[in-house]
Amino acid sequence: MSNITRPGDPPGGRRATAVWGIGVSVYFVAVIFRTSLGVAGLDAADRFHVNASALSTFSILQLLVYAGMQIPVGLLVDRLGTKKVLAIGVVLFTAGQLGFAFSPTYGTALASRALLGCGDAMTFISVLRLGSRWFPARRGPLVAQLAGLAGMAGNLVSTLLLARLLHGIGWTAAFAGSALAGVVVFVLLLLFLKDHPEGHEPEPFPHQGAAYVRRQIAASWREPGTRLGLWVHFTTQFPAMVFLLLWGMPFLVEAQGLTRATAGELLTLVVLSNMAVGLVYGQVVARHHGARLPLALGTVAATALLWATTLAYPGEHAPMWLLIVLCTVLGACGPASMLGFDFARPANPPERQGTASGITNMGGFVASMTTLFAIGVLLDATGDDYRIAFSSVFVLQALGVSQILRLRSRAARREKERLVASRVSSVHVPA
Repeated sequence: MSNITRPGDPPGGRRATAVWGIGVSVYFVAVIFRTSLGVAGLDAADRFHVNASALSTFSILQLLVYAGMQIPVGLLVDRLGTKKVLAIGVVLFTAGQLGFAFSPTYGTALASRALLGCGDAMTFISVLRLGSRWFPARRGPLVAQLAGLAGMAGNLVSTLLLARLLHGIGWTAAFAGSALAGVVVFVLLLLFLKDHPEGHEPEPFPHQGAAYVRRQIAASWREPGTRLGLWVHFTTQFPAMVFLLLWGMPFLVEAQGLTRATAGELLTLVVLSNMAVGLVYGQVVARHHGARLPLALGTVAATALLWATTLAYPGEHAPMWLLIVLCTVLGACGPASMLGFDFARPANPPERQGTASGITNMGGFVASMTTLFAIGVLLDATGDDYRIAFSSVFVLQALGVSQILRLRSRAARREKERLVASRVSSVHVPA
C-alpha cells in the first residue's frame, strides 16, 4: 500500500489520537463486560444451577444479539454518526452488566446478557468508523489492529482483575462494581468525543427509509471484498473467542486437570499473545498489503494443527508445553480476524463503511455462536467428552477456508480496479 496521503484524507495527529482514544476506551470497557462470563462460567453454573448447554446459552444469546445487530448498527453509524451510537451502546451494556450483577434467576440473567450484547454490538464498528474519519487511509490497518489490541487489554482486565474480585468480594459486588467503568467512559464520551475533525465533514448522503437500507446492504454485499472480509473474520476469530468467552476455563480445569489459577494464567497467555501478534500484523499489513491473505490462512492452519495435536494427544492430559503453544497460537486469531476489515474497507466508499464493517463483523460472531452451541450440546450428549466437543472447530474452519479460496481472486481483481481508478482521479486533483 502506498504511504502517500490521498487527497481529502484527514490529517491524523495528536488530536485524532486523543479523540479516537476515547472511542477505544468505550470498546475497552465493552470487552471487559463481554468477556466477564469467561472467568465466571463455573460460578454461573453453580449460581443458577444449570448444565453445560444452559451455560452456553448465556454466551450464545449474547453473541446472537451482537451478530444480529451488526448490519443495523452499521446503518446507524452511517446515518447518525459515531458519538450518538456509542452513547446508546454505553447505556445498554452498562445496564446489562449491572442487571447481571443483581439477577436472581437464570431468566433475568439471560435478559441482562442480551442487553449487554446489544450495547456491545454498537462499539467496535463505531470505533472503526471513528478511526477512518480521523486518520489517513494508509493508517487504516494499524489503527484497526490497535483497536483490537485495546479490546484484548479489556479481556486481560476481566481475566486478571475481575476473576480476583469475583472470588474476593463475591458475584454481586464484582459485577456491580465493574459497571462503574461504563459510567466513566459515558461521561468522557459526552464531553470530548467528536465524529470528525473540522473541515472533514462527510458529504451529505440522502436517506430514504427502507429503500436506503436495502441499497446500502445490497451495494456492500455485492462487493467481493465485503464478502471475503466476512469469511476471513468468520474463519479466524471464533477458536479464540469460544475459548476465552466460555469454554477455555472448563476445558483446562475439567478436561486437562489444571487448577483454576493455572488455567487463568493460560487464558492470560492467549490475551498477551493476541496483543503482541496484533502489533506485528498491523505493521506488516500497513507495509505489505498483499500479506493479508497469507497471514489469515496461515493463522487458520496453525490453529487447526495445534487443536488437532492437543485433542489427539494419546495421554489422559496434554502436556503443559503443548497447552502453552496452543494458547500462544490462539492469540493470533484476534489479529487475523481484523484482517477481514482490511478487505472490506477498500471495497466500499466512505458512506458505506459502517454497513460494510457490520457485515464483516457478523462473520466471527456467527461462527463463535455456532461453536459455543455445538460444544455445549456435544458435551451433554457425550458425557463431557471435550475431544469430541471441540472437534466441531474443524468443521467451521473448513467451511470458512473454502469460501475464502472461492472469493479471493474476485476480490483482488476488484480491489486492483479501484486502486487504478483512484490513482487516475488523484492525478486530476488540483494542487
